[in-house]
Amino acid sequence: MPKFDIKVAHRSAYSGEEGTFSLIEVPPIRYLAVDGEGDPNSADDYRSAVEALYALAYAIKFASKAAGQDFVVAPLEGLWRSDDLGAFRRREKDAWRWTMLIAQPDWIDADALAAGREAVLKMRTPSHLHRAQLLTLNEGLCVQTLHVGSYDAEAAVLARLHDEYLPEQGLAPRADHHEIYLSDPRRTAPAKLKTLLRQPVERTRQP
Repeated sequence: MPKFDIKVAHRSAYSGEEGTFSLIEVPPIRYLAVDGEGDPNSADDYRSAVEALYALAYAIKFASKAAGQDFVVAPLEGLWRSDDLGAFRRREKDAWRWTMLIAQPDWIDADALAAGREAVLKMRTPSHLHRAQLLTLNEGLCVQTLHVGSYDAEAAVLARLHDEYLPEQGLAPRADHHEIYLSDPRRTAPAKLKTLLRQPVERTRQP
């Protein structure tokens, strides 16, 4: 049986074109999720959340493979929010709140999560392991684009999205800003990082 790969199963949700905003329908997707807040470059909360997510994701994958259903560990994703949306454009990262995510196949359930926790605890104790949960997002209608470059350079793209594209198309933001990290920042130069930027939307009028 071939490995399940979320990027193949939901290809339109995991692809985009640089410089182009695309309107897509995103199906319900299940995730491992950990909430936190603060600057992702410096906050211990962020590092601990990501460590716990990856530890769990691989433990769950290995257990699922042993049971006969293998899958590719999905890329890291993040939901980002702030009381002031301008904090994203100004890159005021201490004001950001986030939920870090790794997508899971539909067959991963609460029992698989509990077994994954037990497997991780046999080897180490990530501080945020207890905060991980299963979350199903049903984002529906979204605008998505591919950003190539540093994370801080996203500000100009987001400004164009919110100030130009959405009003012109009769759309308004409906839920958290969503990012999908297609590149490993430990191995990729900032100028070559590939990130999908997604914004769930609702129609306010016909374009």
